[in-house]
Amino acid sequence: MELIVKQYDELSTDELYEILKLRVSVFVVEQKCAYQEIDGRDRSSIHVWLADEDGIEAYLRVMDSGVESEYVSIGRVLTVKRHQGLGSRILAEGVRVAKENFHAEKIYLEAQVYARSMYEKQGFVQISEEYLEDGIPHVKMLLDSSKS
Repeated sequence: MELIVKQYDELSTDELYEILKLRVSVFVVEQKCAYQEIDGRDRSSIHVWLADEDGIEAYLRVMDSGVESEYVSIGRVLTVKRHQGLGSRILAEGVRVAKENFHAEKIYLEAQVYARSMYEKQGFVQISEEYLEDGIPHVKMLLDSSKS
């Protein structure tokens, strides 16, 4: 499994196409959520994914503070091959990228409730009540490295 980390302007057309196709497949089609998946934040993001001979197997994007929230943030976390530890692995890489590129002490994300424990295992804590986003229960979470 190869780790790939690229700024938006470093992505090839084929890479961008595969990322967007996969995100729409998971977040729009599989989860049956009609929403604006391509939200304009990709140009300001660092794209992080794990790939093998079959293509992208896990993905997320990292955004500097001010793009999505007041904190550096991680979003669009997904895995194709589930229950193989890829979610935890890509999340750890996303945290590393956030710290290395944006000197993040605090990292924000909005987690689907079913995945909350994966984020908690990496030190994220819930900072909001549950809420519905596109019909799916979510919570806001924060990783605060300054407390370590």
